[in-house]
Amino acid sequence: MATMISRVTILGLMVLLLVGAGCFQKRKPLVPLALDGEARPQAMTLTEQGTQAYQTQQFEEAKRYFEQAVTEAPKSGPAHYNYALALNALGESEVARQHFLEAADLSPGDKVIWDSPALSPYGNPENKNKKKPGPYTPRRSAFGSGGMPGGY
Repeated sequence: MATMISRVTILGLMVLLLVGAGCFQKRKPLVPLALDGEARPQAMTLTEQGTQAYQTQQFEEAKRYFEQAVTEAPKSGPAHYNYALALNALGESEVARQHFLEAADLSPGDKVIWDSPALSPYGNPENKNKKKPGPYTPRRSAFGSGGMPGGY
C-alpha cells in the first residue's frame, strides 16, 4: 500500500512539474529574419543593417533600412516581416498589419512568420471590425492570474 501511494505521489509531482514548465515558458523574442539567397545583395545588406539597428532598439533607423530592403526585394516575405516588426515597435500598427499580412502571403510555408506572436493579432484580414492591437509587447504570465475562464 505504501509503495502504491509513493508511486502515485511521484507520478503526481511529475505531472505537476511538466504542467508548470509549460505555463512558465518564455516567448521567443522577436528578431528580424535573414533574406533568402534569391534576394539582391543590396537588399541583404540593408536587412543586415536594419537588423543591427533593430537589435539596439533604434527602431526609426531599422524602419528606414527595412523599408529600403522591401523596395529592393518586394516579393520577399522576410523583408516585409522585418519592416512590419520595426513599424510595430514604433506603434504604426495599421501599416505594420499590412506588411505582416503581405509577409504571410509571400511566405506560405514559413513557420517563423506564421507562428510569430507579432502576426497573430492580425490573423484574419477579413475581420475589419476587430479592435486594432497596439504594438506587440511580450507579456509574462503570472501565477493565479486567472488565465482560464472561471478563474481556474
